Amino acid sequence: MAERDQERVPARRVIGLAAPALVVLAAEPLYVLVDTAVVGHLGALPLAGLALGGVLFTQVATQLTFLSYGTTARTARLFGAGRRPEAVEEGVQATWLALAVGALVILLGQLLAGPAARLLAGEGAVADNAVAWLRIALFGAPFVLVTMAGNGWMRGVQDTARPLRYVLVGNGISAVLCPVLVHGAHWGLEGSAVANVIAQVLSAGLFFKALRSERVSLRPDRHRMRAQLGLGRDLVLRSLAFQACFLSAASVAARTSVGALGAHQVVLQLWTFLALVLDSLAIAAQSIVGAALGAQRREQARRFAWQVTLYGLWFGVLLGVVFAALSGPLPLLFTDDRAVLDEIPHAWWFFVALQPVAGVVFALDGVLLGAGDARFLRTATLASAAFGFLPLVWASYAFGWGLVGIWSGLSAFMVLRLVLVLLRTRSGEWARVGAVW
Repeated sequence: MAERDQERVPARRVIGLAAPALVVLAAEPLYVLVDTAVVGHLGALPLAGLALGGVLFTQVATQLTFLSYGTTARTARLFGAGRRPEAVEEGVQATWLALAVGALVILLGQLLAGPAARLLAGEGAVADNAVAWLRIALFGAPFVLVTMAGNGWMRGVQDTARPLRYVLVGNGISAVLCPVLVHGAHWGLEGSAVANVIAQVLSAGLFFKALRSERVSLRPDRHRMRAQLGLGRDLVLRSLAFQACFLSAASVAARTSVGALGAHQVVLQLWTFLALVLDSLAIAAQSIVGAALGAQRREQARRFAWQVTLYGLWFGVLLGVVFAALSGPLPLLFTDDRAVLDEIPHAWWFFVALQPVAGVVFALDGVLLGAGDARFLRTATLASAAFGFLPLVWASYAFGWGLVGIWSGLSAFMVLRLVLVLLRTRSGEWARVGAVW
């Protein structure tokens, strides 16, 4: 019994890692929610433009999650093995990758913004508004990626306090600037993009400063970057599955009606916000599991996987209850457009019911990412998208099911992922020990 107690991770330690990570994770989508509310009061058309432009810009972060999640996994194992300087150097190489990829994103994004928006929404005012917002927002891409890399290595060395301060500084200033630029300066939709870029520059600057203070080599290391890209390959393919789903959903909503696209934007941003709230447990799980496996504590890692599963379930149930109670007043904070408000209930109750499922899925995603089990997560996500989300989303377009069909697809996607990650966790095949894998 005493040995089992030693293998159990104290809840205080989990909370100590998850709580600051929760604020960091929530800061960006919370700013997007503020942005949505500010732009929503310009009318349905700017809101639809923000929805479409936001989905396209989100590809930058979601396709490159290895800069945060992959860096955490590699850093945590080195930190658990007592090799902190090497762990921080993983962050240096991730930052170099972030700058290089970010520059490429700006170039390609400016060329492809118009064709991509018109592909998703067709010709017209919605696509034009999306492109106007996106062309400005793209200049923040390198800074978004640097912030992702910074969060990744700091989580790996179990330093969650500094990222909290850095992200709050950037987003706090930007949240004040957004309504000033959109309504006060009369810049409209473009003002929200400028506020985004300002937030991203400020946050990235603080992460640069943190790396310089660590007194490690800041020179590029091709060997380490190549290893990070190897892990990144599987995480990018996994992210592609997510984006095939969400781009398809945005496209179907855009072709349904302006009201449906606006409603989808509101509920999807709430979903994204709560997904990242729940993901705070995944961040703690990544750090704890990676450090345990790096320190050769395999049984502790396996027991913690089920411990964090229970935490995720209860957290999800709580969020579901809260947002069920807020179904009436909360949408009014985002828009007063009647067409949008009439469509929101078609997605809202799916969003509420999925919270307990999401709590478990995201917690176990963190366990498996911390173990470096990216290949399994890639395959599971691709399969869930191919057999769950995409068939229902495009059937919704073909048969005119609207938001009900779109959110039924999301439900199938999440349930399939739940089954697969539970089976993988039970197998124990992911728990490979060592400072590197």
